[in-house]
Amino acid sequence: MQIFRILFHNNGKLYQLHAQQVSQAEIHGFVEIRDLLFEQHSSLVIDPGEERLKDEFKGVARILVPMHAVVRIDQVEAQGQNKILELDGSLSNVMPFPGPGKEPKG
Repeated sequence: MQIFRILFHNNGKLYQLHAQQVSQAEIHGFVEIRDLLFEQHSSLVIDPGEERLKDEFKGVARILVPMHAVVRIDQVEAQGQNKILELDGSLSNVMPFPGPGKEPKG
């Protein structure tokens, strides 16, 4: 089984998801993400961030992400943790690529 780690921008946050299938969508300019992977918890310790992602993508067959929002796609050996990272500027050096209607600062 192939496992992909996908990082993309969404509403000012950086999403990290793991999935079995990533491809170019039929809609030009979008990346298609299918078969999301979530950790199966065998203990009572549950990560609230991952539970929030499970709820957000519950019942979703595929996710279409604009190509300019994708930061990175890696094929990995083992599934990691899905999470949402805040982009406040102090914790990350990841900057969104300027999209239509946005002018670069500076």
